[in-house]
Amino acid sequence: MKELRITAGTAKGRRLKAVAVSERSPLRPTASKVREALFNITGPGICGARFLDLYAGTGAIGFEALSRGAGFVVFVEINPVRVELIKETGLELGFSTRMKVYRMHAFDYLKKTEEHGDTFDFIFIDPAYQSEEVMKVLPFIAEGVMLRDGGMVVVEHFSGKLLPESVGFLRQKKRYIYGDTILTTFK
Repeated sequence: MKELRITAGTAKGRRLKAVAVSERSPLRPTASKVREALFNITGPGICGARFLDLYAGTGAIGFEALSRGAGFVVFVEINPVRVELIKETGLELGFSTRMKVYRMHAFDYLKKTEEHGDTFDFIFIDPAYQSEEVMKVLPFIAEGVMLRDGGMVVVEHFSGKLLPESVGFLRQKKRYIYGDTILTTFK
């Protein structure tokens, strides 16, 4: 089990548990320098924002968003062990009233949220680096109405895999490179 710490905000320094539950379900938590960079990109717009953490894993990104003032965070994770850890951590950190955790595949959640009209200011996408999930969910987000006007999609991906300049109405704004990790923003 790895331990991560929240890097800023009301829960700065608090520990998060990271569990690799099996070889088929490896864990690659977002490095603290990349998490900090992500929230430098979102800037003060995170305050009061609705934030979607797809492929939540440890929940570190969503908890960082809550710590920095996000109004509400939705965590989507398929692994039941990780889902329970996210729920427990939310209670421990005092964030449980400002969050919701769904145990399901990201694409299934996106279809569900589209039907219910949920919208977000920020959508963070971080599937396994070798998967094709990004190009499965990005077009669905681009065609839908879940991203609020002026909202941003941020994709964390492997540096060997570049994303298209545009996907539907989403336009790539900037790429930030951190070793073998890239954060690509779309608006």
